[in-house]
Amino acid sequence: MELDSNNHSVFKLYYHLILVVKYRKKVINSDICEYAKERFKVISNK
Repeated sequence: MELDSNNHSVFKLYYHLILVVKYRKKVINSDICEYAKERFKVISNK
């Protein structure tokens, strides 16, 4: 298991993203979906 640390602690951080759209209309099309996937990959590598 890989852990991160700073001066006073050791930790492992996970993110759980939940998107709930009001009235559950389809607002995330394939272009937005692909953009979000790429952004999440970049963010997760940091």
